[in-house]
Amino acid sequence: MGVMRMKSLAEYCRSYTNLTAMQCELLKRMSVCFPFVADLTHAHVVVYAAAAEQGKFIVLSHDKPHTIFSPVELAAPGTMVSMIEEPLISYTLRTGKPVHGKREWTLGSSLDMHTFAIHDNGSVIAVVSFESSGEDSRINGYGQLLETARLVLINARKKLERDMYRSISSSDGIIITDKNNRIIFANLAAVRIYKVLGAANLIGCHLFDRQLTMHITKETIASNRPYEKELQAGGLVLLQRNIPITEGGVLQRRVVLLSDVTEVRQKDKEILIKSAVIQEIHHRVKNNLQTIASLLRLQARRSRSPEVKAALKESVNRILSISVVHEFLSQQDGEHIDVVEITRNILELVAPNMVDSEFKLETRFTGPDIILPSRQASNLALIINELILNSLEHAFGQQTRGLIGLDTRVGEQNYFLDLYDDGSGVPADFDIRRAKSLGLQIVRTLIVDDMGGTFTLINDRGTHARITIPRKLEEEAEG
Repeated sequence: MGVMRMKSLAEYCRSYTNLTAMQCELLKRMSVCFPFVADLTHAHVVVYAAAAEQGKFIVLSHDKPHTIFSPVELAAPGTMVSMIEEPLISYTLRTGKPVHGKREWTLGSSLDMHTFAIHDNGSVIAVVSFESSGEDSRINGYGQLLETARLVLINARKKLERDMYRSISSSDGIIITDKNNRIIFANLAAVRIYKVLGAANLIGCHLFDRQLTMHITKETIASNRPYEKELQAGGLVLLQRNIPITEGGVLQRRVVLLSDVTEVRQKDKEILIKSAVIQEIHHRVKNNLQTIASLLRLQARRSRSPEVKAALKESVNRILSISVVHEFLSQQDGEHIDVVEITRNILELVAPNMVDSEFKLETRFTGPDIILPSRQASNLALIINELILNSLEHAFGQQTRGLIGLDTRVGEQNYFLDLYDDGSGVPADFDIRRAKSLGLQIVRTLIVDDMGGTFTLINDRGTHARITIPRKLEEEAEG
């Protein structure tokens, strides 16, 4: 027995069998339902095809059930198996007939095997084997599960909606009806759910019987999933997945899956309420900051000292830059903010107060968006505010126009920001460590000490403030 490197079902089929391209495509299309039927039957679902190598099978796929714990280890996809070692698979491949038998798994332990043929134009192209422990296959109604799985496999020859055939969890209720919508199987989870709704017996009931539907107070169709809806019934919130299995347009069986999402929806509701409260807090903080800025503006107008006026004006701009962050947070659900949007808003807020009305200021933004947690974004708002103020105050002199831009880049370890202008640049002997500017001291302290990043000012046809911010800050905030 030899194992090849992991490939897709279609690759194994094309490379190691004599099946046609259309037959390989048929098996690929059917594979959408293999995990689903494994969950439905509590069985390992293994698909075999005759290999190009004489006397060998190749395992095309192997799906384990999610609805039970199974310590069983069976052949992995890509495994070559001698036909002599698989008499049940060989029988079904040769005759096209289903067969039930046993496989020895470990010494003294065996698995129940049910095999079904996959046909194409009258010839058998593959065999599906359902393999489960005797305990799992002896549950009441297991035959109905197996027959339903067989019908699903037949139905899967046409294109299926993948999302409707997604995995089933061990806590999901499973109900199966016949072609007349009479319930022929219900697992224990489904029975427990309907007991809460006052229905004691499910087998034999019509799925849409008044006894089963009387407690439903609200239905919501999931618009992106045509056969899925949410039900509110008896204090429960249930997600119902309704899968009709048809042949020639006629209903053969119906599989109804019920997930109790009561706790999930309650948590969703709590999160929405919490989010609304947080948004309101951010809105009030923003209003309070703007009120403080207004008071400082009044104080500045009353002062006769140019130094006091300038200091108050700087304070107003710093406060307003922080208010921009809270304005963003008050308008969105998350606690993360786009750095580019912050920069754009600060420029719109600060520039009119700093430059002459005749001055033409051009802004430019290049590079990817950088999304930071709110705490880091608040720091960055202050940093950007100080650097923009610095450019507007010192870069352009007597010029009538100027450019301020932001270039962003995302590395594996760091974010890189280059906030620049096309002004006169910094003096040749400039040393940021000896700079007496309060604004630059704030910038350096926030970037280096608080955020663990780096900050440099260089001349390159204007002044470039180059900032690096470790991406680990993002992980710490999310943790």
